[in-house]
This record gives sequence, structure tokens and C-alpha cells, in this order.
Amino acid sequence: MKKILITGANGLLGQKLIFLLSNLKGVEVIATGRGRARIDLKNARYINMDLANRNEVFANVLKAAPTHIVHTAAMTQVDRCETEKELCRLNNVVASENLIRVAKALKAYFQYLSTDFVFDGNGGPYREDDPPNPINFYGKSKYAVEQQLEESRLDYSIVRTVLVYGVGNDLSRSNIVLWVKKKLEYGEKINVVNDQWRTPTLVEDLAMGCKLIIDQKAVGIYHLSGKDYITAHDIAIKTAEVFELDKRLIAPTNADEFKEIAMRPLKTGLDISKAGNELGFKPVCLEDGLKLVKEQLLNLEKTKSL
Repeated sequence: MKKILITGANGLLGQKLIFLLSNLKGVEVIATGRGRARIDLKNARYINMDLANRNEVFANVLKAAPTHIVHTAAMTQVDRCETEKELCRLNNVVASENLIRVAKALKAYFQYLSTDFVFDGNGGPYREDDPPNPINFYGKSKYAVEQQLEESRLDYSIVRTVLVYGVGNDLSRSNIVLWVKKKLEYGEKINVVNDQWRTPTLVEDLAMGCKLIIDQKAVGIYHLSGKDYITAHDIAIKTAEVFELDKRLIAPTNADEFKEIAMRPLKTGLDISKAGNELGFKPVCLEDGLKLVKEQLLNLEKTKSL
């Protein structure tokens, strides 16, 4: 019996992982998050927990005694991480330290969700063995945890991903696809950078990749993302096309003109050939991912109208 504790249960990836893993035979899922559970937990139980509180983490996690910990929770607002560094450190570094310590006490397998922002953006798409060099505090906080895991002597996997999109329930944060769709539906003009390259990731693909790693007890770093290497502007254009919205409202800009508090790497994106060869990871193309998102949103609208 696998007992899998998932942090960040109310986030987009957390929701998909809970749905995917809790429906498997021989798997018990313990979901954790802050505040109330915002998802249907038919086959999982939920613990309200502050991961930055060491006593709370040890008391709850030791009692739950998971065999696996999948750590998706993080403070991911890049600009806020830059302006509130201590809060970012607590949520990303201290929280992860607490979970790593309790995982060592339990001898549990540890899976950590990291980011393409551990790289500086000068040479993407990146392979797992390319040297990290984060250029903002968010990236530095995530890389600090990667280093902790490498020194932990745990059985662990580090999953780096990029620009995750998809449909979730009562999410506290949007994603690029839903943001573009909403803006265009309201007839608003948007400026989107055309010099930042990424490999956008459908959340269902990411969840399946995480599952493949757990199934195969894989250890080490794995890059899981989409396979399309594309600019943010082109993502917006493709979104408009799939949702049949007015792409003339989308204006190209560049990183120099589109000022943000934290620096963003220009060219990241991930090389996913290792995950394909070792795990059988096969993500969909961006257009098919967008079509799935469109179908899911239509189904949600039908459900609400009943």
C-alpha cells in the first residue's frame, strides 16, 4: 500500500494529482493545504496545515506516516517573491526543509516540484545536467531546495516544469491560457512578450509525468513540460485561435518594454528527452492541450447550468 501525502492540494497540479492518484488501487492519498479544501475529496482525506510551522508539520505528517511525499506547494508569484523575500523564504525554503526532515524520519520517498526559473535563460531549452543560475529570488528559493534534497540522502525526484496551464476548481491563481481567454472575451487589449521562450505544460501531462516517476521509483532530476518551444505571445495567439477570439487584441511587446519587478529569464524551456526515454513521458502538443482546456470549460458550464 502506498500512502502518498500531497502538499498544495488546492493548487492546479495538486488537484489533478489527487484526482489521478486517489482513484488507483493500492494507493491512499492524504491531501494538505491551507484553509478549507477546495476540491472534491471522495477518495482522499485532507489536513489543513502550515508547512512553515515545523511542529505542525511533524505532528501531522508523522501521524499520517506517508510512504511518499509529493511537494507541490510553493509561493510562485515571482514579483511578490522579489518584494517579500522573507515570506518567500518561509513558504518555499523553510516549508521544504520541514518536509525533508520529516521525510528522513519516515524514510519516505520525496518528490519536489521545481521550475525552469532555476536557469538564467541564456541557453534554453535546458537539460537536467545544465548548471542552474537563477536570476530572481523565486528561482533562488526553488534551487535552494534542490540543493537540500541533493544533500539529504533521501530517495528523491526533482521535477522541473514550465508555465503550467489548465482548468481547476476555485483556484487562487490563474494561468496564461485562462488569463488570455478572459481578457479577450471582455474585449480588452493585451500586451504579451514575444522574446520570452517557454515550453508550456498542460497540467494533466505534468500530473501523469509525476505519477510515472513514482511508479518507476525513479531518482534524480526530471524535466516535465510540453514539447512546443514557443514565445508567450505565440501562446496567446494560439489560445485566441482555439477559443475563436479576436487575436487582433493581442499586441507584441518585449521584456525591455514590459517592465516587471523581478527579472525573467528570456529563453528557458525544458528538454524532455530524458523523461521520454526513461519514463515514457509523452505530452500533447499545445494546440491539443488548448482544445482539452476548451472542452473542460464547456463541460463545466454545462454542469453549472443543470
